[in-house]
Amino acid sequence: MTKIAILGSGQVGEALAKGFLHYGHAVMRASRDPDKLAAWKAGVQGDAQIGSYAEAASWGEVIVLAVKGSGAEATLEQAGLANLAGKLVLDATNPIAEGKPDNGVIRYFTNANESLMERLQAKAPQARFVKAFNSVGNMFMVNPPFKPMATMFICGNDPAAKAEATKLLEQFGWEAADMGGVESARPIEALCQLWCAPGLLRNEWAHAFKLLKLS
Repeated sequence: MTKIAILGSGQVGEALAKGFLHYGHAVMRASRDPDKLAAWKAGVQGDAQIGSYAEAASWGEVIVLAVKGSGAEATLEQAGLANLAGKLVLDATNPIAEGKPDNGVIRYFTNANESLMERLQAKAPQARFVKAFNSVGNMFMVNPPFKPMATMFICGNDPAAKAEATKLLEQFGWEAADMGGVESARPIEALCQLWCAPGLLRNEWAHAFKLLKLS
């Protein structure tokens, strides 16, 4: 059992919390206003708690960052950078900007030669960031039904952190593909734009990505 702190009160945090509880982990969900999560806590089974960002980050052994990309840096500050030091931080955020999509393509506030995770890693240099869960809808984050098994593209600077993340992803029914260091968050974050395009254009949301290799 691992103590998983989930920063964010939205649908992504809820889906991942459900998955971690299902697999026997302890979960603390966090929000700027923890009381808004009281109904969630009352309605779930397992070792479930709620708290502030700082309380959850201090308590957790693994941190899941599941907030709007525009608020991600502020969330790290509220969690306390010292509380994140040395810990695996699964970064599920995307740098989605305000404004309408361009013919189905979501706008980002980053450019092609940077990523939100690079900003977050610079903000909390002692945290061990791994990009994950950003390129699929929350309904498929745990036990995705695709055949063959879908691929979750990950990246980060710490090999041990990526190994930890891979174990958790495999528990959730994913094949993890390590794409390298934090710079690879640039194309991985762009996968969210690609994943959303068929949904925004044709209301097609039931898909995931698969990495094919020659044996």
